[in-house]
Amino acid sequence: MTDASAQAVTTVDGELVRSLRIGWLGGPASSYWFTRFVLLRAIGFIYSVAFLVLVQQGPGLIGSRGLLPAAPFLARVWPAIGFWKLPTLFFFDASDAALRLCSWLGLALSLAVLLGAENAVVMAALWALYMSFCHSGQTFWGYGWEILLLEVGFLSIFLCPVTSLLPLRSRVAPSSIVIWLLRWVVFRLMFGAGMIKIRGDSCWTDLTCLAYHYETQPVPNPLSRLLHQAPLGFHRAGVAFNHFVELFVPWFVFGPRRVRHVAGALIVGFQTFLIFSGNLSFLNWLTIAVTLSCFDDSVLKALMPRRVLARVSVLQAQRTQSRAQQWTTAVLAALVLVLSYAPIANLLSPHQAMNTSFDPFHLVNSYGAFGSIGRERDEVIIEGTRDAVLGPNTQWQAYEFPCKPGDVRRRPCVITPYHYRLDWQMWFAALGNVSREPWIVNLAYKLLRAEPTVRALLAHDPFGKMPPRYVRADRYRYRFTRLGDPSGDWWTRTRVGPYLPTLSLTHPGLREFIEAHGWSWDEAGR
Repeated sequence: MTDASAQAVTTVDGELVRSLRIGWLGGPASSYWFTRFVLLRAIGFIYSVAFLVLVQQGPGLIGSRGLLPAAPFLARVWPAIGFWKLPTLFFFDASDAALRLCSWLGLALSLAVLLGAENAVVMAALWALYMSFCHSGQTFWGYGWEILLLEVGFLSIFLCPVTSLLPLRSRVAPSSIVIWLLRWVVFRLMFGAGMIKIRGDSCWTDLTCLAYHYETQPVPNPLSRLLHQAPLGFHRAGVAFNHFVELFVPWFVFGPRRVRHVAGALIVGFQTFLIFSGNLSFLNWLTIAVTLSCFDDSVLKALMPRRVLARVSVLQAQRTQSRAQQWTTAVLAALVLVLSYAPIANLLSPHQAMNTSFDPFHLVNSYGAFGSIGRERDEVIIEGTRDAVLGPNTQWQAYEFPCKPGDVRRRPCVITPYHYRLDWQMWFAALGNVSREPWIVNLAYKLLRAEPTVRALLAHDPFGKMPPRYVRADRYRYRFTRLGDPSGDWWTRTRVGPYLPTLSLTHPGLREFIEAHGWSWDEAGR
């Protein structure tokens, strides 16, 4: 390397570690203009899906008439916890109007990013808004992909210029340090998922977990039945490949360029297969988005039109980074380094916790998925009746949810990256009982009231605006039918037993249960 080129590496954008700007094994220095462009579009897409879910499902889940209203929850925890332990803007106002405004604002900003906006203030606003919802959403926003989006969203703030808005208009070069921090997320995400599996369930070590997973996963899709009925050898090979990608490949996201690109391609390919095999919300999509940090412009420029290539060539010649930005990036790296201690200790622990945050802002987290696999699929089926007197001839009619199995004749849906949160939580409800998922009693109560915001979460309400007199819930065991089954059904089911007792508005314990959990009892009905 000549003296001039060495000086350029040192002064172009003032990174902390000179080697981050030099290609490994004697290759040319990496640049990340296209990486930033594509990665921010991908994050904008994920944010837009997440806020669309809030717009459509927020009122029924955490609104004032929802299943877990945010306002009374925050009122209860504020004195004991406070903002700095549970940071959310809704401590100041958790009214329906505030929740609705912030949902729509988040959707508008995320669409702006998806369409090309690159600005640190916009990304910071998205991060703060979504964190506010995650800390107010309780059970329905307690999934691993929420904290992953917050961690990735926070780092993406530092990829963006502060004063520019339009893509490829700022002369501020993408920080390679932030790119490396995103790779650190990829490593923890993948390796953590691999470790939780081999520690959590013997079927991951004897290579049989996928013989059950496609049938018992939270929300199967139509391809899940075909995959479930594949030979055992196919499932064993799939588990072996899973271990290879999650335990071996992540180490190479820090490697030389070509090795890193191969590692990134393997992770992207693996996540793409998972997208086709089931509905796992936006987890796999977000994993693909952050894995884009493994690729530099030498790969991504092949996807760009000539005029964009020309524009980036000009920007690379003029690239700058202010001293303030250099120091900000240095502080960010130091912060991530300090906060990584607890996630690393958790990763090394034989008692590894899955999807855990160690700081209130979810800046550096531990991840994992499917540490244990169910061998049987149970579903909670909620039914109602308008009959005044219950007896052996009572006509019970079932409520149908958008995507969770119910009617055995209904084809499984394809919704990823969208997420029906009540459907997903009903899967958790079937794994346990009412003491673990008490909100399901409030769901029964809202159905007895024909609450419009909650009814909007359903695919089919057999009673319309006229509520039933009684509601009950039973547990059923579901199994996929064989391909080509002459009945045309997708599932077979067998009743296991009751889940909720038969409830009515006059049930002696219902009001007491509702009020004991801080939910409101509506004397007027609606």
